[in-house]
Amino acid sequence: MAPDEAWKILKSAELLCDEAEVRTAIARLASEITASLKDRYPLVLAVMGGSIFFAGNLLPQLRFPLEFDYIHASRYGKATSGREIVWTVEPGENVRSRCVLVLDDILDGGETLAAIRDRVRSLGAAAFYSAVLTDKDIGRKKPIVPDFIGLKLPNRYVFGCGMDVSGAWRNLPAIYAVKGS
Repeated sequence: MAPDEAWKILKSAELLCDEAEVRTAIARLASEITASLKDRYPLVLAVMGGSIFFAGNLLPQLRFPLEFDYIHASRYGKATSGREIVWTVEPGENVRSRCVLVLDDILDGGETLAAIRDRVRSLGAAAFYSAVLTDKDIGRKKPIVPDFIGLKLPNRYVFGCGMDVSGAWRNLPAIYAVKGS
């Protein structure tokens, strides 16, 4: 995407959650996750690349020892609708017998996070937890319900806070909806 196209999208977008709302949601999640997992020494897996913003803001607020790693699974690539899951980096043997917490930016249809859960469990994880910065209301049941949810969003094409629009604007500290979506 050309920079002028990206700026045009941002200028016409609707702000859904400002930076303060996002920070407040992440602080609340940190408190909830700490209360639940502080005695478990979990392996925390960030789903690249969308969760980098979420993980980077959440991890310093978790007040317990943890091990950190990442995985890379996507159904979107640069497309706007999902396809088959593509694993760039799969979970490793380090999940065996561990309490695993997976961090992701958004729960759309839930297929990607459900596939990650299934893969982590198949590798012998002792427990699986998931935390999403955002959960989109798509009007139907999803194959997974996250254990920790930061913000509820309407069923619109959203970007910012790790979520992109055609590869751009993952770096924004607020969440926007594309005009007309």
